[in-house]
Amino acid sequence: MSDRLMVAVPRGALFDGTLDLLERLELDVREVRENDRKLLFEGPGIVTMRPSDVPTYVEHGSADIGITGKDVLLEQADRKVYELLDLGYGECRMVVAARDEGNAISDALRRLGRVRIATKYPRVAAEHFARTGRQAEIVEVKGSVELAPLTGLVEAIVDLTATGTTLRENGLVVREEIFLSTARLIANPVAYKLKARAIDALVDRLRDAEEVRVAR
Repeated sequence: MSDRLMVAVPRGALFDGTLDLLERLELDVREVRENDRKLLFEGPGIVTMRPSDVPTYVEHGSADIGITGKDVLLEQADRKVYELLDLGYGECRMVVAARDEGNAISDALRRLGRVRIATKYPRVAAEHFARTGRQAEIVEVKGSVELAPLTGLVEAIVDLTATGTTLRENGLVVREEIFLSTARLIANPVAYKLKARAIDALVDRLRDAEEVRVAR
């Protein structure tokens, strides 16, 4: 079997950092940078997709390895993939945020015994509030989650933020920090056995080239 690896690369916020990393590993990614619409690049062995789809493609073997955020891996904790390295870039915080005035979370818990939370990360949100002993009604949204507390749909949100600018522009403030998210290298379990030499060599090169950490 060939040791050639197919790599799932996330579009979006992690895209440029991931291509920079692959370039430092001497992979030719010029075509990937120059083509916004093409998704599969057979020459360098790259397939591009939304970060949330990376674990799916890696789990099912369409890609041998992939890069995505820790936020995605925690939300999709049932995916059967190996998390190999914390790559250290793409740093964001998963937070609980609410309107600046008052304390809507405490008020709702005191009055109703529960708090309504809007999020794109229902698993992460539910586990956080359960872990902290508070009852939460999770409202999953697909669009701009910041809108939900402004319209009275919920008291607070759970979302990922890099700078906090969008929160501030919508009159929201961070009330709690849940975890720090960075880019992670993941592998398909079967590929990790059949292509162990190639994947281990890649991991060694990453450790030599970057300030990466063993994934936790």
